Amino acid sequence: LNSKNIAIKGKAVQSSTFYFQANNAIDGIDLYCTHTETEMNPWWRLDLVDLQIIQEVTVTNRMDCCFEQINGAEIRIGNSLENNGNNNPKCAVVSGIPAGQSVSYSCGGMQGRYLNVVIPGDSKQLSLCEVRVYGNASLRRPIGLEHFLDSVKLSGRAVQSSVLEYYRADRAMDGIKHALGPASFCTHTNSETNPWWRLDLLDNYYTSTVIITNRADCCPERLDGAEIRIGNSLENNGNNNPICAMITSIPIGASHSYSCPDMEGRYVNIIVPGDRYLTLCEVEVYRGFPGMYLNTLINTRTYTL
Repeated sequence: LNSKNIAIKGKAVQSSTFYFQANNAIDGIDLYCTHTETEMNPWWRLDLVDLQIIQEVTVTNRMDCCFEQINGAEIRIGNSLENNGNNNPKCAVVSGIPAGQSVSYSCGGMQGRYLNVVIPGDSKQLSLCEVRVYGNASLRRPIGLEHFLDSVKLSGRAVQSSVLEYYRADRAMDGIKHALGPASFCTHTNSETNPWWRLDLLDNYYTSTVIITNRADCCPERLDGAEIRIGNSLENNGNNNPICAMITSIPIGASHSYSCPDMEGRYVNIIVPGDRYLTLCEVEVYRGFPGMYLNTLINTRTYTL
């Protein structure tokens, strides 16, 4: 863990300003705070300029009054600016911080350029007296690394629990995220209990990030509650492997990134618990290297059952 606060090198913005500016949260002084207007889902965002591996975020609450206003705030980290960055993966939820106190939240090596603090709900105010961010080295590529990255290409095989008509498992790996027509170039299972999709990477790898694209024609809520699991077991078709993340929701036609720092395994599963359909329009898996802060896209060649 780098003991240096990397937030002070970033650029801060917020959803609105009630006298007190967004950069007050990264000035190194706990007495000067940010403040938004009263609004729906107020947010504060830090641009770290480069992709970073974030281990810990420390938030300092105001000391004069209203310390409960921060309750329920979400800390989110990622690379997307969709919904002002508030759809990025969640590191933690602030349950409460006493007046004038600081609380640290472990983010376990989540990766991203943007760090957001957002309070969901109507008629909310967001005030932050300091946000400190600690992590490892920047993920910016050194000069000359591109050749090495391009040479790391892995093949894989995709299968799923069932196939509706011609919407096969390999469609989640064809590089086509959006196309006209119902579920075009997407996977689709039958309606069944606990439908699943599985990628066999053919060897054991560290996985850093999984990016999932939802269908663009309809029914985006069908992916709600899906679990991303990574490991080496084929027990229960691989659906008992450790969980990387749970998909709360992905808007229609959107792509969301899920951080899986140092998770290791041959199989990547996506399963929707319950009596459901499962449709995936694209799944991108990025390789992680323990002790080396690189990402490489796992380019996969897929097969079906």
